[in-house]
Amino acid sequence: MKVGLRIKNIREAMNMSQERLAKKTKILNQSQICKIENGQRALKANELLIISEILKVSPSEILF
Repeated sequence: MKVGLRIKNIREAMNMSQERLAKKTKILNQSQICKIENGQRALKANELLIISEILKVSPSEILF
């Protein structure tokens, strides 16, 4: 499974919208979250750490 799809699945399991996730990151907008989830944009290391903290999973759970 790809990184973006993992993020999407975890986010949806938490009943969180892309917009809500974006606001919580304070560095991404909804469009960027959408592109990450769809594999149209790479996820940067600092973004991975922030998103994993918000989604309450380890970075490795998103990567592998």
